Amino acid sequence: MSVREITVDTFKDKIFLKKSAMIALPVAMQGLLNSTINLVDNLMIGSLGETNIAAVGLANKVFVVFSLLVFGVCSGSAVLASQFWGNNDWKGVRKTLGLALIIVLLGCLFFVIPGVTNPELVMSIFTPSKDTISAGAKYLKIAVFTYPLIGISNSFAAILRSANRVKAPVIVSVFTIIINVCLNYILIFGAFGAPELGVAGAAIATLVARTFEVITLITIVYVGKSPVAVKGKDILGIDMVFFKLFFKTCLPIIINEFMWGLGTTIYSLAYGRMGDQAVASITIATTITDMLIVFFQGTSNASAIILGNELGANRLNVAEDYGKKFICLQFVLSIIVGILLVSLRWKFISLFQVTPEVARNISLCCIVFALYMPMKMYNYINIVGILRSGGDSNYCLFLDCFGVWVIGIPCAFLGGLVLKLPIYLVFAMVLSEEIFKAIFGFIRYRKKKWLRNLVV
Repeated sequence: MSVREITVDTFKDKIFLKKSAMIALPVAMQGLLNSTINLVDNLMIGSLGETNIAAVGLANKVFVVFSLLVFGVCSGSAVLASQFWGNNDWKGVRKTLGLALIIVLLGCLFFVIPGVTNPELVMSIFTPSKDTISAGAKYLKIAVFTYPLIGISNSFAAILRSANRVKAPVIVSVFTIIINVCLNYILIFGAFGAPELGVAGAAIATLVARTFEVITLITIVYVGKSPVAVKGKDILGIDMVFFKLFFKTCLPIIINEFMWGLGTTIYSLAYGRMGDQAVASITIATTITDMLIVFFQGTSNASAIILGNELGANRLNVAEDYGKKFICLQFVLSIIVGILLVSLRWKFISLFQVTPEVARNISLCCIVFALYMPMKMYNYINIVGILRSGGDSNYCLFLDCFGVWVIGIPCAFLGGLVLKLPIYLVFAMVLSEEIFKAIFGFIRYRKKKWLRNLVV
């Protein structure tokens, strides 16, 4: 079929669009809500000055690495869980969730311990600025206590989505964000007689909100007797056969996300040495773009779940057809959202209290991102959704790690510290990794090695 025929067929297939929307929209909504938290945090903290924006932005790079570790565990678990669900194996779904929770909680220790015992040392990795280190440390030593809570809630949410139970995580996220925003205002600025805590107040607000989130989500799962409610016997029932299947599928994804997250965090080492203005510019630009790419996160998650369901049910032809349609859908969305980003960027930038130079850099970073968006979003759905849905995780590991470590990181240091280019040109150099991933990812997609039933 030609590109035109695939496009027409995609938007005529009401069953496909309905399936995609049922999963993609709630996931996108949840992502949008989470991005809204980051936007509100940055708006409130921004009123405290560019140093505080840079401090929180760099402190959150630790969370980025942790969240990608969690994302790796949850993505790998979702691949297996969606195939188990397609095969009507609820016991397999619960065992997958149980093992995911164990791994996530163990992984938390590697982030919580250094964040509590020596947050200044952690911050000094990212920036030499003493003021930024001091402000970031105050935020980090509180924020790390949210990590295990986020790991638990994300694990439950991922498995619920794999089993097409998408409403509960979104509803809980709405209330979590309301709590977070209200407490942010109260604790950052000392409203209603509360102490004025600045960046530490933002961290406390997040901790309280995330505690509410995990307690509420677990209550819904167990009081409602959801079929994903994992029990001790499910964990004790994990045998060596299941253990090997889990790690064969998930370990490359976990390593992939962790190494990719670590690599993108190293970008911040270059940005942090370009000065607070550069860090503030890229932090705000990323906050803006994150709010827009939630739609692509939604379709990518939907593709992984829907394709996994079809592969688990051994309907390989349907999965192949849906894969083509997801690529088409993602490409059309990327063009539309890219145009919106360029058109509306100054409206977003006007929300922040920054200098004209920082505002100009943010604007140019947004334009750079929009130009790369079609390739970047194709890579997102191909790697996170299509290839992983059939267990082709090792190749995804190669694509992401080679792109970041061999192309992105050298470009960040070359552009930022050697050539001393402005932040938007360094950002453009870093994003050039998407060209490599798009070319070799498409070649791999065409080989169809992802069309596999893992749980037959």
